[in-house]
Amino acid sequence: MNSNLTAIVTGGNAGLGFATAKKLCDEGITTYVIGRNKEKTLKACEEIGKNAKPFILDLTELDKIPAAITEIAKEAGKIDILVNNAGINMKKEFLEVENEEFQKILHTNVTSVFAISREVAKVMKENGKGSIINISSMAAQYGIPHVIAYSASKTAVEGMTRAMAVDLAKFGIRVNCVAPGFIKTNMSSKALDSDPERKNKVLGRTPMGTLGEPADIGDAVFYYATDLSKFTTGTVLPIDGGNSIGF
Repeated sequence: MNSNLTAIVTGGNAGLGFATAKKLCDEGITTYVIGRNKEKTLKACEEIGKNAKPFILDLTELDKIPAAITEIAKEAGKIDILVNNAGINMKKEFLEVENEEFQKILHTNVTSVFAISREVAKVMKENGKGSIINISSMAAQYGIPHVIAYSASKTAVEGMTRAMAVDLAKFGIRVNCVAPGFIKTNMSSKALDSDPERKNKVLGRTPMGTLGEPADIGDAVFYYATDLSKFTTGTVLPIDGGNSIGF
């Protein structure tokens, strides 16, 4: 069903991006995995399998994005799906965050998402259809301490999702957003295991009482990426075990 589809997953060489790229590839979708680190990206694509194609690009270098997307579109013939997963975080006390640090996170998590989405949307417009999926966070659903820049960036991503959905609907392009809750990755496990108080707080306000699996995010992205969600645009779907509504 999906063998003639082409996808791009940014930051697809680790964590939730890896799980998402794997899901798309397993479903027969040719997936370009964009990563900054060549070695890591090649290794990830090898693990994912034959439908994964590595593409080395630092998305913070905005002026390189148009040529990269042109290259992918030329090679693939079209781009059906874009998953904006790449992002960075920084934990720091609010009063100590410097302007440059704040800007760096916004540049990566917001401006580069805008820039690549714009270029991919131009290709999708030619094709008369497409699906863009942005990745948000619980940091956009409620206040989490020590992540002011990240919270601002992910809230911006959700606002952009709605604005892009309205602007691009006339071209047959849908734009939606997945908001992961607390998911079991190497990074999150390490962080939570070293901070039992935080771990208990996370699980305590998650009605389902457990951490999610990376594959849960991949499944949600797949729903948005394909015709399963053909009448859905401008939405934010929390995949969080109820964390965003938990008490």
